[in-house]
Formats: sequence, C-alpha cells, structure tokens
Amino acid sequence: MNSRYLILNRFFILTLFSLAAGSVMAQNKKDDKKQQQQPADAEKGAVTEEIEVVRPYKPVLADAAKIRRSPDLNVKDKFKPKVSYMVLDKRLEQNRDIRQLQAQSLAEQPELVLKNNYVKVGAGNFNGSLAEVYLNTGKDEALQAGAYIKHLNQKGNLDAQAYSHQQAGIFGRSIQDKITLDGEITYDRLGTGFYGYDPANPAANPDPEKQRFSTFGFKGELLKRYQQNDDALNYAVKADGYILNNKTAQKENSFALLGMVNKAWHQFNIGVNGSVDFTGVKDSISSITNNIARINPYIKFQGDNYKLNIGLNFVSEFGTNSRTNLLPAVSAEFALAPEYAILFGGYSGDVMKTSLKDLADQNPYFYSTILVKNAVEKANIYGGIKGNAGSGFGYRASIAYKTIKDMPLFVNNKQYPQKFDVIYDGGDSHVLSFEGEISLQATETITWTGKLLINNYKMATEEAAWFKPDMQLSSNVKAFIGKKLTVDGEVLLNGGTSALLRVPDRHTVSIDSYVDLSGGAEYRIKDNLGVYLRVNNIFGNNYQQYLYYPKLGINFMGGFNYSF
Repeated sequence: MNSRYLILNRFFILTLFSLAAGSVMAQNKKDDKKQQQQPADAEKGAVTEEIEVVRPYKPVLADAAKIRRSPDLNVKDKFKPKVSYMVLDKRLEQNRDIRQLQAQSLAEQPELVLKNNYVKVGAGNFNGSLAEVYLNTGKDEALQAGAYIKHLNQKGNLDAQAYSHQQAGIFGRSIQDKITLDGEITYDRLGTGFYGYDPANPAANPDPEKQRFSTFGFKGELLKRYQQNDDALNYAVKADGYILNNKTAQKENSFALLGMVNKAWHQFNIGVNGSVDFTGVKDSISSITNNIARINPYIKFQGDNYKLNIGLNFVSEFGTNSRTNLLPAVSAEFALAPEYAILFGGYSGDVMKTSLKDLADQNPYFYSTILVKNAVEKANIYGGIKGNAGSGFGYRASIAYKTIKDMPLFVNNKQYPQKFDVIYDGGDSHVLSFEGEISLQATETITWTGKLLINNYKMATEEAAWFKPDMQLSSNVKAFIGKKLTVDGEVLLNGGTSALLRVPDRHTVSIDSYVDLSGGAEYRIKDNLGVYLRVNNIFGNNYQQYLYYPKLGINFMGGFNYSF
C-alpha cells in the first residue's frame, strides 16, 4: 500500500509542474508585445500586465439598484420625428370674440299625407243615430272644393218628444293672383214636435203637432288678397240669402249684400262698411217686409301700442215699418304690456233684426203667427282687459251696459200653452252684464276653457226678462293620453229663469237652474280608424230650458270614424 501511494503522489506532482510550465510559456509570448509598449521609465521587474476575463453576463438582484429612476438630463441625443403635413382649405377667423352658435339644419322630413275624406257613424239609446260624411278635393293652393252631410236623430219617452237634424252642403274656394272667391250652398232641416204639456193638466195637449223647418241657403264672397303694401286699397263684397218654410205655413226669404272699402296710409285708415238686407215674412194671416240698410264710415288710427276707431252707424229700416237711426261706433285699445295686458273699450249701437230663422235657432216651438219687429240697441258702453300670460294662458274680462228698445221675449201662448208667442218690452230695457273667458293649455296634452256670463235686467214694462237666465257658466276640458286615446268633458250651468203665463190670469212661474254634464272618449285603433263614446246629461236631470219642455235624461252615443 505504501509503495503504491508513493507512486501516485509522484505522478500527481509531475502533472502539476507540467501544467504550470505550459502556462508560463504562454504568458511570456504575450508579454513580449506588451513590454515593447511599456514606457521606458517603468520600473524593471514590476508587474504591469492585466488579465481580462470574458464570460456571459449574469445579472444579480443587487444590480437593480443601478437602474436610473429619473431620466438622465445630460443625454443630448437629438430626436427628429417624421411629421406629415396637410393644408386645410378653411377660413381662419380673425375675430376672437365668442361667436353665435349656428343652428344645425334638421333632416328633411317626409311630407305629411293628409286625409281628405272623413266618415263618422254611431248609435245610442233613445233611438239615437248619427252619421257624418265629409269630402274634400285635398291640398291645393289655388282651388279647394268639398261637400258634407250630417244626420242626428233622437226620440224620447214622451209623445212627439223627437229631435231630428240634417245638414248638407257643397263649398268651394278659388285663390287667384289678386282676389279670392268663396261660395257655399247649404240645406238645413230641423224636425221636432210640440210635446210640451202641463203636469197639472196632462189632457191639455192630447195630440201633439209636429214641426219642421227647412232652409235653403247660399253664400258668396269676393275678397282682395293681402299685399305687403301699407298704402294698399282693400275691398270685399259678400252676398248671402236663404229661403225658410215650416209645417205651420210660415215662410221667410232673405237676401243681403255687404261691401267694404278701406284705404290705408301707414298708421292711418279711412273706409266705409255698407250693407242692404231685404227680408219678407209670411204666415197664414199676414205678410210683411223687413228691410234694413246700413252705412258705417270710419277713421282708424293705429300705433305700436294703441288702436282708435271713430265712426258712425247710419241705419235705415224700410218696408212695412220705416225708421232711421244714427248711432255711435267708437272703439279703442291700449296695450299696457303688448300681448300680455290690453285695455279695450267702446261705445256703439245698432239695429237688431228679428227673423224666423234666428227665432227657430233659439226656440223652435213658437206659434204659427208671430209679430216681427226689430229691436234697437241704442247704446252699448263696454270696457275690459284681455291678453295672454304666456303661450298657454289667455284671458278676457269685460263689463257692459246696454240700453235696448223693444227687446224680444218668449211667452207661452194663451190658447196653446205648449206654443210660444214673441212679445216686445215696450220701452228702453237696461242690461248690466259681466263676461269673463279663460283658455288654458296646462301641458301639451291638456287644454281647458271656461266662460262666465252674468246679466242683470231692468225691464221697461215687463216684470222680468222671460226665459233669459241671469247667469251662465260653461267649461270644457280635453286631454290627450298617449297617441291613441283622447278624453273630454263639458259642463253647462244655467241660472234660474222666469216664465209668464196669462191663463187664467197673468202670473209668473219660476224655472229652476240646472247643470248639464257630458263627457266623451275616442280611441285610435289605427291612424285612420277610431272608436268613440259620448254621454250627455250624465246626472240624468229632466231640466227645462223652456216651460213644459223637459230635456232627455242621460243619453249616450257610440260608434266609429274613418278617414281616407
């Protein structure tokens, strides 16, 4: 073991010496070159060589502290980015002030297609039926024409308590370069019966008569078109007439011609209105003519906040009775706040024509022979305020004092209490009245209107203003719920009135006040198709407007409408 160990030890030592000798020889070759480059004054025998070890870089965690956390400001390398330029063809505004924003134009909307024709039908209780048809040529700036037919029928529980109303007409309009022409031909039929009876004496009217009014009428107008010229001469001519007859052998024919000429110079106007009315009335025992001619010259002044009209009303009655009246025609307006509050007032007078047509519209149950006599409104002094409080609220309130000569009144006939005579208050009647009106559009979907009229009568010879209420209140509200449903309601409050009976002696009968409430709704199934329902006299009151003539109770009408 020892000999073997000595042999290995010697071999190991020899190997180390061999490697060391090789290394010294390699370094000497390399150092020969370096020694030539060393300075001459270097100390002989000093070690000056460097050993450079090259190996792959292996970073350690301690090297992270060498990373700069802030940019090196000493770096002066220039960076030149590549930039592309584009010249815009746009005007550079020199004005540095804030400019007004320009409204963006809306997208063009397609033209709305209007429906020219309309049909409405319905049915209800009390044998009620309704039908309406409207026809029109459509949208045309130069020529318009159309026609319509209306029908309404109801029948109550009392004998002859029926109401039937039919209307028909054709109309047209031609718009020319300088003038506009309008024309219309109409037919109106009103049917009813003398169903009135005294509850204390039901046998007084055992066989009620029927009544019917038929009226053929026409209208025509020639009007100069408006021009943007302060000094323009304006004119208009209008003619209308009608022929009326009924089942009680009464007839009336009327023809009227009206004209207007006005000349303007900026804020100054001068003109004249004129008319002539020829009317004839016949019944079973008499025939009269009732003609009226009017001339109304005037001067108008108009400024930014005021209007003043000064004129006269010359009225001449000729025919069976002749009479001439010269009456005032003065009015003025002054704007306290333009559009918001305007004061107005006036002093005027006129002749109020009495005709069978107007009487039938008020009360169709008059006697077969009546006295026709015109009333004269000798003075009408009025004043008030009107205006708008915003775009959705309008109002008007006024007070008037009138003096009327020969005021017409209805009274029950002595022999037939279910019929009415027309009498006249023999003298000057005085009426003090207040009138107020409000219109409100609360939102885009709700609108409301209301009107109040209060009258105080002081008669010349009669005890009261027969059948004329001292107060009337009417109101209407309409609401749009969504795009398909519309509902509305209406209420009428009529104050108490008085009636005159002359059998067996002259005495007064009081008629109670009443409230009539009605409402309706319409639902659009499609754009051109809808259904509706309307209910009248919701409270079901059998009130009377004229003595012995109760109205129908609660009644309804429903159906559909269609446009095409």
